[in-house]
Amino acid sequence: MDKGVESIKSSSNDNFWKRLPIERMQINEDLTEEGKAKNQDFELAETKATKAIQKHSMNIDGTERNSQIDEAYLLLGKARYYDQRFVPALDAFNYILYKYPNSSKIYEAKIWREKVNMRLGNDAVVVSNMTKLLKDQKLKKQVLADANALLSQAFLNLEEKDSAVTKLKLAEKYTKRNNERARYRFILGQLYEELGKKDSALYSYESVIEMNRKSERKYVIQSQARKAQLFDYQKGDTTAFLKNYNKLIADRENRPFLDLIFYQKAVFYDKNNNQKQASEFYNASLKKATTDEYLIASNYRNLGNMYFKDAKYPVAAKYYDSTLVKLDIKTREFIHIQKIRKDLDEVILYEAIASRNDSIINIVSLPEASRIKYFENYIERLKKEDEDKRVAEEKLKSKLENIEINSKTASIDPATSNQNPGMSVQKSPLLPPSMSNINQQVSIFYFYNPTTVAFGKVEFKKSWGQRALKGNWRQSSFTPTAISASFSTDSINSNKVSDEDVLAETEQIIEEYSTDFYLKQLPTSQKVIDSIAKERNSAYYQLGVIYKEKFKEYELATSKLEQLLKNNPEEKLILPAMYNLYKVYQITDSAKAEAMRNSINSRFPDSRYAQLINNKTADEISLVGTPEGVYNKWYKLYEEEDYVPVLEEIDGLINQFSGDEIVSKFELLKANTIAKLKGLSSYKMALQYVADNYPNSEEGKNAQEILVNQIPFLEQMAFNSKDTKNWKILYKVAAKEDKSTKAIEDKIKKFITTVNGQGLRYSFDVYTGKENFITIHGLNSAAHAQNIASLLKVNKEYKIDELAVVITNENYKVAQINKNLDAYLASKIE
Repeated sequence: MDKGVESIKSSSNDNFWKRLPIERMQINEDLTEEGKAKNQDFELAETKATKAIQKHSMNIDGTERNSQIDEAYLLLGKARYYDQRFVPALDAFNYILYKYPNSSKIYEAKIWREKVNMRLGNDAVVVSNMTKLLKDQKLKKQVLADANALLSQAFLNLEEKDSAVTKLKLAEKYTKRNNERARYRFILGQLYEELGKKDSALYSYESVIEMNRKSERKYVIQSQARKAQLFDYQKGDTTAFLKNYNKLIADRENRPFLDLIFYQKAVFYDKNNNQKQASEFYNASLKKATTDEYLIASNYRNLGNMYFKDAKYPVAAKYYDSTLVKLDIKTREFIHIQKIRKDLDEVILYEAIASRNDSIINIVSLPEASRIKYFENYIERLKKEDEDKRVAEEKLKSKLENIEINSKTASIDPATSNQNPGMSVQKSPLLPPSMSNINQQVSIFYFYNPTTVAFGKVEFKKSWGQRALKGNWRQSSFTPTAISASFSTDSINSNKVSDEDVLAETEQIIEEYSTDFYLKQLPTSQKVIDSIAKERNSAYYQLGVIYKEKFKEYELATSKLEQLLKNNPEEKLILPAMYNLYKVYQITDSAKAEAMRNSINSRFPDSRYAQLINNKTADEISLVGTPEGVYNKWYKLYEEEDYVPVLEEIDGLINQFSGDEIVSKFELLKANTIAKLKGLSSYKMALQYVADNYPNSEEGKNAQEILVNQIPFLEQMAFNSKDTKNWKILYKVAAKEDKSTKAIEDKIKKFITTVNGQGLRYSFDVYTGKENFITIHGLNSAAHAQNIASLLKVNKEYKIDELAVVITNENYKVAQINKNLDAYLASKIE
């Protein structure tokens, strides 16, 4: 039993980021086979207890004469409890209470019974029974401590924290075990924090720290960490804080906890805006990381936040990715960071567009001489970087060659061979251990460096001359004349190529070393330049809105929107940008807000935005001409199945409202209209476009959900020959307003009103817009449908000459979804 309990204590990983449970044993959700012990020590303890009861029980005249049997039952109950078989454990403890009322272990048995009740969720029963026990009996100190600790946990389960604190203080007072005392004091500190009693929490943590070696080291270090979290970074003694943490770092006993100590020191520097030092200690904490997943996640999260504040969004995104890997997906923090990470995708995309297009426009606007000078400076920097890289690689290569030579020399040393006959040669002890596999670990690939490749080409031409890129190049005619033709006269006479010639030819080979390589990539058409500027302006607007709405980064939002207005954007972006600036200025600068308000009123007095900033009610603001009003108009047409005009006009509307949040609604409406007119494959592509370009909007999320959950099901639908009781007759017609369509519709309506047509109905169904159907419904068999179609064709009152397509309801659905009725008709002909 003792061995099993120790294994539980050593294997239980307390999560100090949450309130600790008072008892260290945690419920293991990974249950094994029913009835099989999960811990061999507890299984053996249960076996021994059972055998003792079976062999040594002396129940004479209803009285147990062996005073050890009650302890055997107690051991049996404990073994089952720790093995998480609570109902059998309850039976064992109840047996003691019923059969051994005068046992010396009776109070201990009562406490263990209530521990089982608590594990079974009967917290109110635990409170009632334990309160009565404490009131009626005078208990030994350790039993009193255990009873109060149990009662405290029951109160916590019932969310009665004040009562839990009172009982836990008693448990801490009476327990004789130092590790229990340290745990109780730490939990008291956590409870005081939750109750908002900062001073009491600090006192509790300090009392744990003062226990020093009387406590497990983890409670001491975690108390230091909790104190740091309660530290007042504005008014606190920062010198004393740093002195204390430097002392903790220097203490050898704290080496297993350096990850947490470094983290808290990093947080200290982070709160004091010393980003460099904070970054160093966050990374130091990661290097010392142990098994604390949340600590690792916190390091990554805080580093991501630092880069986010510095507007280094691609780097921040990588740290947030690492954070999400370590966080529990069921927590609110995971959802929050996941949302930030998704929003960063948009920021990274638009920042890249804005930066790239700004750069292109700035260079294009320069005079030709300035452009050449700009690229010459860039080429010089590029050459220097390539040369530095080449020199470093050559040094490393030379170093590796020397090491290999030394190793080979050592391996054939006669003295070494004689001293170790028949044994494998060892690496020289003078070499560092890390060099043992260095040749295998370090790989310098020739073709990864353009400079070395260029020099190689020159050397090849020096030896072989000009050669065609063909097979058997070595066997082609290669005479001294051919060689001389490939080199200059000076090179022939000197029989060597000078370094200057090599460098000159290298520069000819590497395109990146030529200004023409960059100049020819610059746009020259004014139409293309205007398109780049338009894309840049749209990116600036989107960034301004994202910073304002999603990140509350008002300074960044202001800079982007102000720059947009300076860039002379297209008319449709000016008013939304001004309105968003007005809303930001309301928060940051009231004077600028008033100026922007006046500017909007003077330049756009009749606009919706002017009405909004003048605090008009919703009834006073006309929706006619607004994005919402326009969208509602076309959506109503879509609901009325007037799909053709919707699809014809929707692209123009998307361009008209570009930059407005409502664009995603128009895009999804377009996708749904395409589904009605062009079929499933076109619908899938249109949905993918919405999901890719508007991932954070409600419409983008809906599109993604349809792609994942509905499209695969629709793609599996196919024509079948199964007989059903639901058939239709289709007549292909043109538009609804067409005269021939009206004529067929009138004939079918007339037929349905007769005796033969009772129970039938018809509808006008859109197919592709140009081709549509008048569909007769209510047919219960293929024969019935064929008879009706024949009657409509031959009867002189109707005489419908159009081809009648008889089809089941399910096949009609497939034809409408995939727009493949012709394939259905072809299969019928076959």
